[in-house]
Amino acid sequence: MTFANPDPDPERTPGLEPGGGVPPGETPPGEDSTAGAGPRETYNPTRGWAKGPLLAIGVLVVVFALTVIVWAALV
Repeated sequence: MTFANPDPDPERTPGLEPGGGVPPGETPPGEDSTAGAGPRETYNPTRGWAKGPLLAIGVLVVVFALTVIVWAALV
């Protein structure tokens, strides 16, 4: 079985400068970002949480904290 090196020989590769560098204009331009690749999201609110859910979570946290404090005081 023979093995061929997949890397080209820099001495015989066209388009390379001495030392293996690539001259300007030989490489393709950089790719654009993929930020705009998907569909536009119009259903995802960007303004943050509503006041109702934040208030409910806050009340639950306060009730839990008070429960733990009372339980710790009684034990």
